[in-house]
Amino acid sequence: MARKMKVGKHTNRIKKRLAAQAAQNETGRQLTLEPDTVNPEAVSSFSHKIITFLTKSKGKPVSRKDLAAKCRARGQRAYLRALDRLTREGVIVPRHTGYVLAAQVGMYRATITALHKTYGYAAKEEDTTRIFIPGRDLCGAMNGDTVLLKPTGTRDGAPEAAVVTIIEAAQVQTAGVLVSENGELRFLPDTICRQPLKITNLRDFEGYEGDKVIATVVRRGKRHSEHEVRIDASLGSAESAKACCEAIVAVSGIPTAFPEDVCAEADQYAERGILPEDLNGRLDLRDSSDPIFTIDGWDAKDLDDAISIARTDTGYRLGVHIADVSHYVRPDSPLDQEAIKRGTSVYYADQVIPMLPKALSNGICSLLPDADRLAFSALMELDEKGELVEFSFRKSVIRSCVKGVYREVNAIFDGTADAETEEKYHTVKDALLLLNQLRAIRAAERKKRGAPSLETEESAFLLDENGVCTGIVPRTRGDAEELIEECMLLANEAAAKTAKQKHLPFVYRAHALPPEEKCQRLAEALDRLGVPHPSLDAPKPKDFSKILENVADDPRKVVVHHLVLRSMAKADYETDPIGHFGLALDDYSHFTSPIRRYPDLAIHRILSADICGEKLENTMQFAKTAAIAGTMTEQRAVQTERDCEDCYRAEYMRNHIGESFDGVISGVTDFGIYVMLPNTAEGLVPLDALPNDDYAFDGFFTLSALSGGQKYTLGQPMRVTCVRVNVASGNIDFSPADSPDPQASAS
Repeated sequence: MARKMKVGKHTNRIKKRLAAQAAQNETGRQLTLEPDTVNPEAVSSFSHKIITFLTKSKGKPVSRKDLAAKCRARGQRAYLRALDRLTREGVIVPRHTGYVLAAQVGMYRATITALHKTYGYAAKEEDTTRIFIPGRDLCGAMNGDTVLLKPTGTRDGAPEAAVVTIIEAAQVQTAGVLVSENGELRFLPDTICRQPLKITNLRDFEGYEGDKVIATVVRRGKRHSEHEVRIDASLGSAESAKACCEAIVAVSGIPTAFPEDVCAEADQYAERGILPEDLNGRLDLRDSSDPIFTIDGWDAKDLDDAISIARTDTGYRLGVHIADVSHYVRPDSPLDQEAIKRGTSVYYADQVIPMLPKALSNGICSLLPDADRLAFSALMELDEKGELVEFSFRKSVIRSCVKGVYREVNAIFDGTADAETEEKYHTVKDALLLLNQLRAIRAAERKKRGAPSLETEESAFLLDENGVCTGIVPRTRGDAEELIEECMLLANEAAAKTAKQKHLPFVYRAHALPPEEKCQRLAEALDRLGVPHPSLDAPKPKDFSKILENVADDPRKVVVHHLVLRSMAKADYETDPIGHFGLALDDYSHFTSPIRRYPDLAIHRILSADICGEKLENTMQFAKTAAIAGTMTEQRAVQTERDCEDCYRAEYMRNHIGESFDGVISGVTDFGIYVMLPNTAEGLVPLDALPNDDYAFDGFFTLSALSGGQKYTLGQPMRVTCVRVNVASGNIDFSPADSPDPQASAS
């Protein structure tokens, strides 16, 4: 009996192996079929039958034999072609015991959107949900690939999945550095993997070790380390942040040059200027009793928002006047097609990659002083408490009287403005003081409604004439920046309220409730830190505000702000008005930056059609398309900007190798400690750089020596020495400084 059982198990294994081999053989035969020998209508008919029979099985695998029998098609070429096509498209999935519909077993199609050396991200096709994929589960998938994913759980509240198959492989360019391995040049990618890849065209280009290069993946392996590449271009030394950023942008998919027809259309609008017929039906605010002016950075050229304000008997009359970009960027025009492809302008260091050509963004659409400009005005009435009472939107023509600059306006507010500055702003000084009064009222109202005031570190980079980073300083905000932000928030809120009241298909700026798992982890982290907090079982914005209030004077303030930020969902664009958790608003959209964000341009188009009584074709589909494109291009831009800024930080720190700095532990992992300096440069202290001992990581934010000695905890001050820098990857390595020096400071 024992022998029979053993044979039986062996027989089952053989059957499974043969079934798997049969499936491979079927697929192999399909791939050898000549396309012109198979009737497309027969293939379509069999595809329909296969889907019908698998749907009825409700996720239970149907054997190959049974499926062929049900389709009355065993061995027929059209049937095999249908099986192959449905498998390649990710509609059905072969199992050892047969086929199943992918959707019935929880699998879904997605697009790979980001890759790092040890993990990646994908976006679901139907709703762009961001999916985390561990490196071991990527199966060699690359950016832009259409893949079939299998859910594997969650990580920090975000869905996690594994690649089942690559449905459609994209043509992929990637950036990296030429390195020498056993006397042969190889390509070390920035993000794909940690192993150098084989180069297929070594003899066809002149390259040197240490070059920053662009390459195309020309042969795919089952893992990223097995891919092979063709070198396309060398951009110079990998020690140059400027060259590294050019490479990052080149492989990001962000277009940098405008097509000729797009430039021609923009130039045509700029050259013709404003025609008399452009003013038909517009509210003329050029001689308004409320002066209209702009406030922006000193170097800003794409001025897309202007403001006006006056006191009323019941509160304030506020005007937010936005460049009427939709007047020039018409549906399906070359300008429109290019704008939705770019989705947003990209900013890093001293560079701007605009969404629209400069003839529009810096020209006819920019609200320059003493020039007539077409605008879309949000006209709002606020009460004494700064709350919206009435609002309307009008097409208008304006004439800004002053090009304000943040630092100059802040100087007026704090009384340090010189005579020249006072003279520049004398016609709008009363309006500025009134705006600052409204800012203070709105800030108090925001606090009252419980919107958490998160503080994040932003950097300003100082570059020399060659584009080399010579300094990094934290970016600061004054009252002028905050008052403009409050005005924009009010206009954005009014736009969303208008859409809801009129039941318009729309694009909302959405910020969902924090995921339950992230809230639980935040609560546990705060408990470990000893920071008091409200219950986070059903969190409200005011609960997060309370947490931040509790650490207002705590040295761990930066750390807690970081923990709270990481616990929140990512904001995106939706066609459903789910509200904005971070702002504690039920109604919110993006209306105020159509020069640099496509979703803003989209809702300008929708609101324009409504107030002008025009019909916009397929408005809901347009809103959905704009929301999806806006979300995906924003994620792409944010990642590109971060990667580029990391290169500039590393370039700056390269000139400070061997120097010591006082910093704060900003992250703790099982492989080391991250330390952030006051200048926002962040580096890793690897585990092997710590004093000789064995360490245990608590899974949160503490690394402890097993001997019972040193502990390294999030938020703890730590003096470090810069020991290693890689500009190409943006990585900085620190080691513990030998001795503390309270007089020292970060450069």
